[in-house]
Amino acid sequence: MLWFLVLHIIALLFWCAALLYLPALIASNTREKLDIRELRYEHNAVARFVFVRIATPSALIAIIAGTIVFLVNRTVEVWLIAKLTLVTALVICHMFTGLLILRAERQSEGRVHFWCCLLGGVLCLLMVLIVWLVLAKPMRGAWV
Repeated sequence: MLWFLVLHIIALLFWCAALLYLPALIASNTREKLDIRELRYEHNAVARFVFVRIATPSALIAIIAGTIVFLVNRTVEVWLIAKLTLVTALVICHMFTGLLILRAERQSEGRVHFWCCLLGGVLCLLMVLIVWLVLAKPMRGAWV
């Protein structure tokens, strides 16, 4: 079980790092006005690569390993349900990041920069709350 916990933590680190990096990468691409089309395409290829080859597999490994840890420990507490709710919001942000990559590839102007900043803030907040829930593990009386 310890190996699954280690795998879960490592995969989470990769997933969260990729999710924090992607909005900045997308925003930096849409901020500049480039005349050379190939440079922007290569930049989007990097965002797509990080999303498809690093963030998504890491998310799947983190979720599967975390589920195995949850099932082996047979933990059913309020803090865990709250954590899983926040992880669900993190998965929704993950999907929104993919949509932002597609939108940035289609057009470099518009509100992509705003959405990247908002997404980065939401991701930071979710990650801090998840770490707090895992480390603090509030007692049942604190939630009532």
